[in-house]
Amino acid sequence: MHPALGLDYGEARIGVAATDSCGIMAHPVESISVRQADALARIAELVRERGIRTLVLGLPLRMDGSEGSACAKVRAFGDKLRAQFPDLPLIYVDEYLTTATAQQKLHQAGKKAKSFRPIIDQAAAVEILNNWLEQCGNPMPESDIDFF
Repeated sequence: MHPALGLDYGEARIGVAATDSCGIMAHPVESISVRQADALARIAELVRERGIRTLVLGLPLRMDGSEGSACAKVRAFGDKLRAQFPDLPLIYVDEYLTTATAQQKLHQAGKKAKSFRPIIDQAAAVEILNNWLEQCGNPMPESDIDFF
C-alpha cells in the first residue's frame, strides 16, 4: 500500500483525511472551506507534502445504490481532480452513512454535538478512507505484523 488522501466533498467544506506513509491507517487532516480557500490548490499542497499516490473521493449514493444530483456534483469535482492530478488514481467510494458513523464515534469520544461542526467533515473523510482500506483488505499478512 501507499499514502492515500480521502475526501468528503461538500459545497461549503471538504473534509480531508490521509493514511500514514504505509497506507495502513487513516487519520483526520483538515477541513477546507471552499469559500475561503482554493480547494484544488490546497489539495495539491497536501498531495505534494504527503507523497500521496491515490485519491479516494466519497460518493453519496442513495440507499438503493443509484446516483442523484449530489453524486453529479461530486463527480464534477472528481473531474477537476482528474484534470489536476492526471497521474493519480481517483477512486470513488460509497459514503453512505459515513457522516452518521463519524457523528456517533465523536459522541462516543465525549464530544458535544455543537463541537462536531469544525471536525465532522474530517471525521467523515476518515470513514470514507477506512471503507476503502477495508475494501482493499489488510495490506500486510498477520505473520508480517510485529506485536510488542
